[in-house]
Amino acid sequence: MASYSLDDIRAAADSKYGSTDIALNEKTTVHLLNPLRLPKEKREELTGLQDELDKEGADQEELLSRAILLVADHTKKGEELLKAVNGDLAVLAQIFETYGKGTQAGEASASHG
Repeated sequence: MASYSLDDIRAAADSKYGSTDIALNEKTTVHLLNPLRLPKEKREELTGLQDELDKEGADQEELLSRAILLVADHTKKGEELLKAVNGDLAVLAQIFETYGKGTQAGEASASHG
């Protein structure tokens, strides 16, 4: 029978459900946390934001910015990322798409378990 320590399980979770990391500069990296690593209330808020994005006439810039702040490991670093993006909707959309691709496998695996 296989035996694992809690540290082994944590390391596997970190590997499988890790963050999407965006380097702003040599000193600052923003870690966008996998939804499974967020508290329940933040996961629910993220789901609500994603639902809003699908609605006609939605303010994409506002909603994507709010989503990035929600999943950033630190609000201040999320704000720095948004300041660096400077309202460029294409860049915001690409950040969110990259984040989504990084979290899809983890979410799908969790839903089948």
